Amino acid sequence: MQAILGVLFHSLGGVAAGSFYMPYNKVKGWAWESYWMVGGVMSWLIVPPIAAYLTVPGFIDIIASSSSAILSFTFLMGLLWGVGGLSYGLGVRYLGMSLGNSVVLGFCAAFGAIVPSIYYNFNPEEGKTSFTEMLSSAGGQVVLLGVLVCLLGIALSGKAGMMKEKELSDEEKKESVLEFNLTKGLIVAVISGILSSFFSFGIEGGKPLADAAVAAGYDHLFANNVTFVVILWGGLTTNLIWTIFLSIKNKSYKDFTNKNTPIGKNILFSAFAGTIWFLQFFFYGMGESKLGNGASSWILHMSTIILTANLWGIYRKEWKGVAKKTKWTITAGIVVILLSVVLVGIGNSL
Repeated sequence: MQAILGVLFHSLGGVAAGSFYMPYNKVKGWAWESYWMVGGVMSWLIVPPIAAYLTVPGFIDIIASSSSAILSFTFLMGLLWGVGGLSYGLGVRYLGMSLGNSVVLGFCAAFGAIVPSIYYNFNPEEGKTSFTEMLSSAGGQVVLLGVLVCLLGIALSGKAGMMKEKELSDEEKKESVLEFNLTKGLIVAVISGILSSFFSFGIEGGKPLADAAVAAGYDHLFANNVTFVVILWGGLTTNLIWTIFLSIKNKSYKDFTNKNTPIGKNILFSAFAGTIWFLQFFFYGMGESKLGNGASSWILHMSTIILTANLWGIYRKEWKGVAKKTKWTITAGIVVILLSVVLVGIGNSL
């Protein structure tokens, strides 16, 4: 039952992560950095402490009483994760949506699922699954199989995207990937995928914060909300510095006073997007508390994000007009990703 609840919570988080960008499509007349800044402040600064206060009212005291080493490491992981999120855009810029997403999310899924268990192999901790233990147990082997199957699903989805791009006209190709550069793109995408997985490391490094919340009598289901506050401070720092820089450079700060745009609606949609974005980790924390396995949690999170994003693409008719073979390839990718979710759930229950 605990495993089923864990899969359910992670699925809700993945749906939120795969859907959060939709409200941004309703923003009119603003530069990217303007609406990203508003959404970021909401998702990294405002909503996390509200969620923490509602579920772990004493979270401020827990953070204040924690060691500087734990806080610094957790913050650093958030900072690096923020860089990964920003460089993701460059990966897509040089490779296109299909190949860029495949490489970034593939590395993010693999590193985020496997590296924490390798860390615990060298730094044993009670209740934490090491990579050696995963390899030697039937359940762990099934979880690792789920990781491999997930990567296969990502590869199939990326293949479908590349097939779709090949079916475009030369003019459409140029509009799709104007600055295509395989070498630059692969380097940036690999870096982005690795750094984006640092959120998973931040959760592991900030576990003492969650443990302190449980020790104080708070529900373990919401204990990770304390850790998220610190991680997201790091992500806020990275993204805020960059968006402010772009805002000054492009003079897009004028968006906030431009009466020719629907300022109120733009702020509302941006804030809504930011709130939805945070919900992915709110539910991630609940799912992780039920599964208790870093590999299981991270791979389920990544899988459901990819699945949701692809379903939105189908809903928005992004695959309209492509060959049947391409449609079957993207369908196969989605099915394989679903299979990986099932495998991870079964492996964790074992």
